[in-house]
Amino acid sequence: MYWNYKKEAIRVDKKTVRDVAVQGRRVLVRVDFNVPLKDGQVSDDTRIQASLPTLKFLITHGAKLLLCSHLGRPKGLVNPTYSLGPVAERLSQLLKCRIRMAPDCVGNLVNTLIEKIHPGEVVLLENLRFHPEEEMNDQVFARELASLAQIYVNDAFGVAHRAHASTVGVAAFLPSVAGLLMERELNFLGRVLTNPTRPFVAILGGAKVSDKITVIERLLTKVDILLVGGGMANTFLKALGTEIGRSLVEENKIDLARTLLMRAKEKLKLPVDVVVANSPDASAQSQIVGVGEIPQMCRILDIGPRTVDYFNSWLQTARTVIWNGPMGVFELAPFATGTYAIAKTLSELTGATTVVGGGDSAAAVERAGVSDRITHVSTGGGASLELLEGKVLPGVSVLQERTE
Repeated sequence: MYWNYKKEAIRVDKKTVRDVAVQGRRVLVRVDFNVPLKDGQVSDDTRIQASLPTLKFLITHGAKLLLCSHLGRPKGLVNPTYSLGPVAERLSQLLKCRIRMAPDCVGNLVNTLIEKIHPGEVVLLENLRFHPEEEMNDQVFARELASLAQIYVNDAFGVAHRAHASTVGVAAFLPSVAGLLMERELNFLGRVLTNPTRPFVAILGGAKVSDKITVIERLLTKVDILLVGGGMANTFLKALGTEIGRSLVEENKIDLARTLLMRAKEKLKLPVDVVVANSPDASAQSQIVGVGEIPQMCRILDIGPRTVDYFNSWLQTARTVIWNGPMGVFELAPFATGTYAIAKTLSELTGATTVVGGGDSAAAVERAGVSDRITHVSTGGGASLELLEGKVLPGVSVLQERTE
């Protein structure tokens, strides 16, 4: 497993579930079951599906599984709206086995329940964030959580950038290893940054330059081409003196954008045409205009067809592509074309490694119906961004290395 910290190509060889004996032992698995619910049922089980390889591995090898996760933001209070009960129901369907739902994640009732489980059985603990101590990384709470098990597995890449009790604290009290999903995330994201097959093209979108300054600066030292779309492209366009109408722009980042353009004018590519409308509304009248022809009262809400072709011309040459951030307001049909077109292009590249960095980008490839044709779709938006920035993820740094 290779993982880039602040130095280049540092090898971080973490132990995984394959490296520990789990037969008959209680294994606490931090999963990311923070999934959307609708009418009391899971409406998108992507994250649950992503955890299945690890869970099946542990069940097959006779572990007694204790699964823990957060759901939503209950703010440290017990709130039935955020109960993991519906998740337990969906998980039982996917694993085709009974899932015991615990009344809490710690305490006497939980202890009594787990004393009765046998190898291969699964208990889902109730929402960790019903306890304020979870997000505080309280050591007493972490010790109590760790006392339930004999081994800890972190398979929740989506929260690996959070130093919480269930991601960092418990590792002080238990042998701690990575799950198979965590291993896969680090392998793919680490590989594209440390040893990409070239040409290496990155696509960045989303609303703000400020959200991804460090990512932009770091990628510019690594990629051959950086394609910029979405709201963040507006700030770069204005830095070039382009009229952008009433489009979203970060005035305090224009000088930075100008500096980045000067530093990497051969690498950094911007839209050449855009879709505009008076407002980001599904019923708004939209039009396609060239960059430099944007009406004063309009907003840029998507990249245009010539930009899609322009970006595609670079993507067609790529052997490695990483994408983070949509090309427009893709949640609204009139402004989704550019984002979906990029998703389609990535899905059709042959001989290329394509990595989509979670969050809205992952949602976009899913909605475009092409996620199964992307080499790797990350389950962690914030975590993948921090990894791209070169930050150390707390939830990974505490896991045991093979050299130990």
